[in-house]
Amino acid sequence: MARKTFDIPEMYKSPVIRKVKEANKILDPRKKDLEPSLLDFGPVRFYIPRHFGFCYGVENAIDIAYKTVEAHPDRNIYLLSEMIHNPTVNEDLQRRGVRFLFETDGTERIPLHTLNQEDIVIVPAFGTTLEIQEKLSKQGIDPYQYNTTCPFVEKVWNRGRQLGNKGYSLVVHGKHEHEETRATFSHSASHSPVVIVLNPEEAHILADIMTEKRPPEDFEQWFGHKSTDGFNPLVDMENFGVINQTTMLATETQEVMDILKQAAAERFGEEEVTNHFADTSDTLCYATNENQSATYALADMKPDLAVVVGGYNSSNTMHLVEILEDHCPAYHVRDANEFESPDLIRHFNQWEKKIQETKHWLPVDKQPLHIAITSGASCPDILVDEVLLKIHSFFSDTRTIQEVLKPFEEELESAV
Repeated sequence: MARKTFDIPEMYKSPVIRKVKEANKILDPRKKDLEPSLLDFGPVRFYIPRHFGFCYGVENAIDIAYKTVEAHPDRNIYLLSEMIHNPTVNEDLQRRGVRFLFETDGTERIPLHTLNQEDIVIVPAFGTTLEIQEKLSKQGIDPYQYNTTCPFVEKVWNRGRQLGNKGYSLVVHGKHEHEETRATFSHSASHSPVVIVLNPEEAHILADIMTEKRPPEDFEQWFGHKSTDGFNPLVDMENFGVINQTTMLATETQEVMDILKQAAAERFGEEEVTNHFADTSDTLCYATNENQSATYALADMKPDLAVVVGGYNSSNTMHLVEILEDHCPAYHVRDANEFESPDLIRHFNQWEKKIQETKHWLPVDKQPLHIAITSGASCPDILVDEVLLKIHSFFSDTRTIQEVLKPFEEELESAV
């Protein structure tokens, strides 16, 4: 089946990265090769991963949102919250008159009761809660008419519903304040007891509670604020499955599954574990897997430093930074404006949750300097272009863009 194509605004398309991606599609149509592409400018060389940038769900959301704005110039158009976690896209939609109803943390900006049935509400790629859907319906607004919920988020919901219909409880691996996880929790809670775990550390705590190595009171301390009312791990985790926020680190989701599966084996016996623990590995998002696998391959090139482009509240972008910073200095930037000079960069520190400045971040005297560059799934390729060209401008006696891209252009021409 042919992959659906989307209309992406020209301003988000990139002259540099696009050629690399298109050439790679020709060389590796089945996406089996993870070796990064090399853009060799002489004193500075950039490693470009095989998979990064806009995913299917993001392209779908952008396509629907921009077509909706264009088709209805005389109507009030609202987004429930940020459509995707990229400020460039969200700010452009706001300039076109789109208003946000909620902050990303769920705080209401515009009361839903002030809307009427002539207003248009676009559901973002993260989806939304059943409670908000119901409120919109009461205002005469169909929450599904302009729905950009990612199909892979909906796949997680559907898998959870299948398990719920069989009497299973659900463990959600995710960030409980994230829009997608709030939506997944709401949909899951309509049919199952649900608890959210953030990481393997919390999974170990939950495992210890369900195997009675920790007292039941610990559940309320760690999970009371992110579980359905009355959730009892000794009862509700007799039969359960793990589903996930699609942008979480895939290897971490697998680790959470393994920890809780082992706890089920301890409690019910190894031979009985499959009767109590549901295999839900099919809920991991393909784009998340591809991008993270390509980022590990990027790290294997042993770059001198890495730059990851994306919104500062983008979960999937932060996980790419997390992978790379174990191997080299890694800087998470919003766009090219964060580069003051070779001596100063502004970047986001996800562990301290703040934007910080780092001096002497670019060792221009080390030549050739190898830089890994990638972006999150909600980041337009044009922003990666601009970052690459900005860093390129800090070096002298470099090869031109035309020279470096020539092999990729020849590959494209030979395929015509």
